[in-house]
Amino acid sequence: MIGQLRGSLADKRPNQVLVDVGGVGYLVAVPLSTYAALGELHTQVTLLIHTHVREDALSLYGFLSAREKHLFELLISASGVGPSLALKILSGMSVEELVPAIRGGHLERLTRIPGVGRKTAERMVLELKDKLDMVAVAEQKPAPASPAGVEADVASALVNLGYEQRAAEGAVADARREAATGRDNFEALLRAALQVLSAPKGRAKAV
Repeated sequence: MIGQLRGSLADKRPNQVLVDVGGVGYLVAVPLSTYAALGELHTQVTLLIHTHVREDALSLYGFLSAREKHLFELLISASGVGPSLALKILSGMSVEELVPAIRGGHLERLTRIPGVGRKTAERMVLELKDKLDMVAVAEQKPAPASPAGVEADVASALVNLGYEQRAAEGAVADARREAATGRDNFEALLRAALQVLSAPKGRAKAV
């Protein structure tokens, strides 16, 4: 099993990166929080890896922090939550938001994440609530990002989460207009756009 990869960041997308380790490229699925914290292309990166093996495939899931990897592994232990959905959950809600939401049984917050229905949210709360007692949460500073291209990156990330392209672009534009400052960071703009999408009168819906 692969537990860690250290190499050059050959390519990165909101849901997947390519890590060059000694001339071998490893495709690794990542949550948006990891994507946002990565450096520029061709810089060195170290990812903690969860190796998921099936009869027909071997998939790698990467994280920058041990806590996020641990939470991912807790999520996939819940009934009905596979690796792809677990990544969407970690992309749709930060660890600081997700842990209290599960602990407190806040189903309305959990079901705002694309792909998480009420039954799945209920199972997550029932099966993971006690397991999360030892997962500490603390305020994290958002990772820096260049304003150039941030809007396009966020729109692409929302599409990867399951939203329609037009709805994603509209939510990003609305989020930018509604805040005079603090929206030049990828994660900050992403969270604001997700709030727009989850608003009762929002135009967007997941596909």
